[in-house]
Amino acid sequence: MRFVTGRGQFLLCYSPAVIADSYIVPRCVFSSGSLGGLIALYEANFIRFGSLLPQLPGPGQLLVSSTPDDLPVHLAVESASRYTRDLRLTYLFADGGGLVAEPDLRLRLFLDARMAEVRSWSAGPRHAWLGSLAGEQGRELDRRWSRNMMLAKWLDYLAERRHAFKVSTASTLAAALPG
Repeated sequence: MRFVTGRGQFLLCYSPAVIADSYIVPRCVFSSGSLGGLIALYEANFIRFGSLLPQLPGPGQLLVSSTPDDLPVHLAVESASRYTRDLRLTYLFADGGGLVAEPDLRLRLFLDARMAEVRSWSAGPRHAWLGSLAGEQGRELDRRWSRNMMLAKWLDYLAERRHAFKVSTASTLAAALPG
């Protein structure tokens, strides 16, 4: 394939199909002890996240996605730099004393590497099943696998429910999430 500019012709060393392949979510099976598999999961989560958030919001913004098929999902941008965004993704539930965020995931998007990683999960999930997922793995690699598999499944669920975050409707964190 040749590319023509005002300076002449250049032979491209890739085809448009190869570029399009970079947007495919990897559907490979990896063992939970594999670092390479974990990195592939980070990449897949970034692609999944991109379908819910086509435009990156700035620091301090709070976005809400609502659909008729699901509860509203809240996304807060806690910090932003040139290469990263630190986000908080959660549902809010009414509890006797106020609002409770659960699952309360803290994410980091690595914009240059095109990866999304769960940095932490709320300290003590109120639901036993979520608590067992958060703490069932002993090694750090296993804990990261568990947290990021949870994110992958949740992002798939949100996509099935047609969630999408629109930056144009973002508010500031003045009305911050609990916790």
